[in-house]
Amino acid sequence: MTEPLRVLILDDDFRVAQLHESIVDGHPGFTATATARSCAEARDLLRSSRPDLLLADVYLPDGDGVALARETDVDTILISAADDAVTVRRALRSGAVGYLVKPFDRRALNGLLDRYLRYRNLLAGDRALRQEDVDRALAILHGAGEPVSLSRSATEQRVLEALGDGEASATEVAEQVGISRATAQRHLAALAARAVVEVRLRYGSTGRPEHRYAARS
Repeated sequence: MTEPLRVLILDDDFRVAQLHESIVDGHPGFTATATARSCAEARDLLRSSRPDLLLADVYLPDGDGVALARETDVDTILISAADDAVTVRRALRSGAVGYLVKPFDRRALNGLLDRYLRYRNLLAGDRALRQEDVDRALAILHGAGEPVSLSRSATEQRVLEALGDGEASATEVAEQVGISRATAQRHLAALAARAVVEVRLRYGSTGRPEHRYAARS
């Protein structure tokens, strides 16, 4: 039987660390071996326990998770409330194999762990790889060709359910789902950017056209 991949969790909020630990331990193929509250503690655990994967926050009391990802040879998934493009680019340049923006639905982390496990299995051992093996591993890691629902949040799922087979405005979706119009608009825009929904314009007699949204079949 293959040993589960050992995961070190780094977050200065113990409640968040416990949540991530429960997700990791509940996922077949992984086990959370330790949690750290600071970069210094994480460095000690990286040296002593040699985990297979590090889940790290970006902003920590004594340092930066991105810098830690750069200095370690352990694969790292960064999980942070930092949603600015500069931080995400810096994380990817530092070698992070994944980036999740807080807050997220636990299915998003489970989906990323699924892909990481398949990626690791494809690149296991020391055999020579064909280019198609490399391409497939990278595509799996980054979710290419995966169902969108793997990384879709619970709120986005409810937004799609509110659209159904018809079309609706952001205001109508907000009322059905029970969220603010701004939140509905943000999720609809994200779904439109991923081509999950399409945007239609309804022109009235005066003023700007109304944006209507419909799920793509």
